[in-house]
Amino acid sequence: MPELPEVETIKNSLGEKLIGLTITGAAVAMPKVIREPAAEEFIARVTDQQVTRLSRRGKYLLLHLSGDEILMVHLRMTGRLVNDRPETPPPRHTHVVFHLSDGSELRFADMRQFGRLLLVRDGQLEQVKGFKDLGPEPLGDDFSREFLRRELKRKRVRLKSLLLDQTFIAGLGNIYADEALHRSHLHPERIARTLTTREIATLYHSIVEVLQEAIANRGTSVRDYVDGDGHKGGFQELLRVYNREGQPCYYCGAAIIRVKIGGRSSYFCPACQKET
Repeated sequence: MPELPEVETIKNSLGEKLIGLTITGAAVAMPKVIREPAAEEFIARVTDQQVTRLSRRGKYLLLHLSGDEILMVHLRMTGRLVNDRPETPPPRHTHVVFHLSDGSELRFADMRQFGRLLLVRDGQLEQVKGFKDLGPEPLGDDFSREFLRRELKRKRVRLKSLLLDQTFIAGLGNIYADEALHRSHLHPERIARTLTTREIATLYHSIVEVLQEAIANRGTSVRDYVDGDGHKGGFQELLRVYNREGQPCYYCGAAIIRVKIGGRSSYFCPACQKET
């Protein structure tokens, strides 16, 4: 699933091309990927709207349109949002195509059909289910060492599960939670409230550092992710534990292992990241 760095990269790559363009029409091949409104109304409301800016909140990509409309995009597992020329054949599983005033197309494709588009009025954004309860942005001012210390001390849950909770921190997912915990030398099943002040500070810096590095490298392409131009990211070459089961830890040489925590695969070094 695209996480914060991937959605940020898509936002940046699309913003260079889309801002100032007008949506001249749209075609919907699979109405179920539009959460609301219904497909016909969706098409009518986006048509003749200009893209004024792009932003991101957690894993949501937001296209701000004239007329106080916001097009929300959540890519989920395998969603892609790519700007391309009409003469380029659209990829398989393309479900929505936006026609733009420069003659190009913005294409939403999703092999597993879990991704969703949602059109809302500007003032209704904070009422959207799944969006309104998002936690602080880990690269924003609301996320600090003091915030992390205060909140961790209240939690009796495992660290990995907590870091994946979007109401706790917005945008962090499986890849970067594993990477931050490895940099912090923290076991993913460690109970949150047991961390020391020094460990909390290290975790804070590791979360910020790994996200910044991933954005600088245009995200991680392990399976399906591409940016808004259809290009893969580069951070997969710099992963220290994620998807490296059986390979040596870059710190100590021990073999990386994979376990299931809360139904999700977690990769860590058993030597560097001891549970106690």
